[in-house]
Amino acid sequence: MLDREKITALAEERMAELDKGLFIVDLRISDTNVISLEIDSETGGVSIDDCVRVSRNIEHNLDREEQDFELSVSSAGLDKPLRVLKQYPKNIGRELKVKTVSGDKVEGVLTEADAEGIVLQTSRKERIEGKKKKELIVEDIPLKYADIKEAKVVISFK
Repeated sequence: MLDREKITALAEERMAELDKGLFIVDLRISDTNVISLEIDSETGGVSIDDCVRVSRNIEHNLDREEQDFELSVSSAGLDKPLRVLKQYPKNIGRELKVKTVSGDKVEGVLTEADAEGIVLQTSRKERIEGKKKKELIVEDIPLKYADIKEAKVVISFK
């Protein structure tokens, strides 16, 4: 079995050298030695060149004579849920769909993200008593990370 700590250390070593705020989102090693590593950046995106450099550092420092392996390094992907706390601050200003542990669904613009949790700004039209037209109600909903089951960025082509 391949050493998870060694692979993590090799990836983090190269990401630190690149000095682009890269971090590991997910690392999976299967029973058949298929290594899948997903990385993200604190600001901006992850380039193909970043993935190649991290991949090469891992590949050149593992001995294929000892154990054969398959390696895949990729960016976290916009269609996947946010899985690491470092992913939240970079998505401030984007719309998120959040499923809570209690089963509620909340959709809104991420306005804050800190060590404790996030704040989503939601808006809806509601009829106010004594008025003919519906008025826009804006509400900030604070959520603790422990209460979030899944959070996904809403992809919009507006």
